[in-house]
Amino acid sequence: MKVWLQKEVFDRSGIISSRVISYGRRRKMTTVDFPAIYKLARALNVTIEDLVEILEK
Repeated sequence: MKVWLQKEVFDRSGIISSRVISYGRRRKMTTVDFPAIYKLARALNVTIEDLVEILEK
C-alpha cells in the first residue's frame, strides 16, 4: 500500500486542501460533493465505495 502525503493527494486530485482535510476529519457526513469524491477516488486509484459508506433508508 502506498503512503501518500497530503500535498500529493491535493495535487493529484485537484481538490483544494481544506476540502480534503475536512473530509478526513468528519466522522459523519449527510451530504457529499460527489465530483470531489470522484476526483479523490481516481487520484488514489480506489473505488468511491472504498471512500464512503452508502447508507440506505
